[in-house]
Amino acid sequence: MSTPENPVVFGTEDLLTSLCNSVSKVLTKASGSQIHYSAMVQRITKTCLKPDIGCFVLFDGGFSGLVIINFSSLAAMELYERYMRSMGMAQEDLASSHTSDEVGNVMGELMNQIVGDFTGKVRHELQTHITQNQPKMLVLNKQVMLSVDTHLDQPEARRVTFYTGGGNIFYLGLTVDRTEFIELYDFDAQEAQDSGALFDQAGQGQAETPPPAAADNDTDDLLKSLGM
Repeated sequence: MSTPENPVVFGTEDLLTSLCNSVSKVLTKASGSQIHYSAMVQRITKTCLKPDIGCFVLFDGGFSGLVIINFSSLAAMELYERYMRSMGMAQEDLASSHTSDEVGNVMGELMNQIVGDFTGKVRHELQTHITQNQPKMLVLNKQVMLSVDTHLDQPEARRVTFYTGGGNIFYLGLTVDRTEFIELYDFDAQEAQDSGALFDQAGQGQAETPPPAAADNDTDDLLKSLGM
């Protein structure tokens, strides 16, 4: 219960925990295996995309920031294969390399589901609203430094290690403006939309028709925006 003497305060680590829970929830359902994250979080000074696959989403509104997930090729292929097989795809019909456009499209869709689950919780639990851009995905063979192009006065960056059901590793990075949400009075947080429903909606037709590959000029524009 929040009181004037002891108000409930929701800060950066709480935002990170909520995001981590969204990642674990969505990818566990997608892969059909338990995805868990480390109990230790890293405070970092730079947010960057790293090999083998880097996904990122910018968000703005009640607070601004950046979410990135860096997948190793093994982690990406494990999640991709498990997800597509759960959609009814035969093993022989799946892409064989993490550099495939189909793998990138699927990882981008999963990223979209993760951030969608997170923004729903922000709306219901923090009583504010944030919007996101379309997730971007890059297959990388060298480290790329990525700075947030939203204007952050006091940026805070965190990184968390995740483990797939098969023991492969990927990393979540969060950069947000330093902020605190202080509860003024008690309220009942409405239940956020179930990510399972989001999967059911997004997955219809996925097994039969993979998402179209992004055009090459889209990638060129993205790299140019990153100063590459």
